[in-house]
Order: sequence, then structure tokens, then C-alpha cells
Amino acid sequence: MTKTFSNLEETKQQRIISAALKEFAENGFEQASTNRIVKEAGIGKGMLFYYFTNKQELFHYLVQYSLNIFMDDYIKKIDISERDFIERWKQAAQLKMQAFAKYPNAINFTGMLLLSDEVQLPDYLEAKFDELRKTGYAMLYDNIDVSLFREGIDVEKAFQLIRWSIDGYQNELTNQLKGKKFSSVDFDPYWEEFYAYLDVLKTCYYD
Repeated sequence: MTKTFSNLEETKQQRIISAALKEFAENGFEQASTNRIVKEAGIGKGMLFYYFTNKQELFHYLVQYSLNIFMDDYIKKIDISERDFIERWKQAAQLKMQAFAKYPNAINFTGMLLLSDEVQLPDYLEAKFDELRKTGYAMLYDNIDVSLFREGIDVEKAFQLIRWSIDGYQNELTNQLKGKKFSSVDFDPYWEEFYAYLDVLKTCYYD
């Protein structure tokens, strides 16, 4: 981050960051428009390039910003003392939704990074990305009590099927809530439905 940008008042910084995250998340690096970013942020284009040398520098700043959020507000909060795989994924889903409610553009941007083939990152950001992947995998899969699964079940395949089920529910819920103000949403009915689905998964895979 440039010194001039770091010296901006917090509200203006967040306005620029939010606009840029949204633009890159929706359009990827190549198709993202700095014209749309400055319009959304309410600043002149010259000012954007005063804060950041070029589009690439802005993008790299956003990568670091988003990976820090994803790590600190989601991955590192997962409690690995919970050895029940489904229960651990339940808490992970709740943490991810909380992070999305607080930082929707940053979480969407991180999702774009994970799925994109076009993005080439410098070594220091690739290293940070690798750290995120390894830490995330460990927080979700390490120290699981596999004895909970029914005898004869391929545990690795069960892991995948459970993960796909939970990710699918999360994606469907996120799509339903698009455009809504998260602070005004009553999540209790959604969580009750989610827990009911998890009970079905336990019936399918556990003794």
C-alpha cells in the first residue's frame, strides 16, 4: 500500500477498497474497469493512480487485504478441538457466513482468486496463498475422529460428499440473500434448516 493511500481517512479508504473489490470480483483482472471503480468510489481517476501506480498494484494490494481477512476472520477461528467432521464444517459454515456478512466484497474477491486461472501473482503473494490453502485444509481436516463413520465407508469420499453438500447449501443461501442487508436478515430459520440437513448427513454416514 502506498503511503498516500494509508494516510487517507478510513472511510475514504474503505470506499475505494470496496469499489475495487467488487469490480475485480465480478469481472476478473483483465476485464475490470478502473473507470467503474472510480465512479463507484466517487473519486477522480487521477487520484486512484496517485494512490496506486497502476491497476496491477491496486489488485495486488487487494489480494493481500482479502487474504488477511479470509485467514483472520474465517480460517483461524475454526476450532480444531471439535473432532466430529460434520460439526466442524457446521462451525466453519457459520464463520464463513459471518465473514461474508461483514466483508462481502472481500470474500467474493477471494473466491474469484481461488477459481481463476488468469491471475498471475508475485512470489510473496503466491506464498501467502499457499499458506492460506495449507492452513485452511489443516483447520478443516486435521484431528478428525474417523471412528464416527460407519464401518465400510470410504472416509475420504465421505469427506468430499459432505463438503459438497455443505458448500452447495451455502452457495444457495448466498444467492437467496444477494441484495439484502445482512444486518436485517433473521438467520435463525436458515440455520435451523441447515442443522436439519446436517442431521440427515449424520444419519447417512455415522453409526
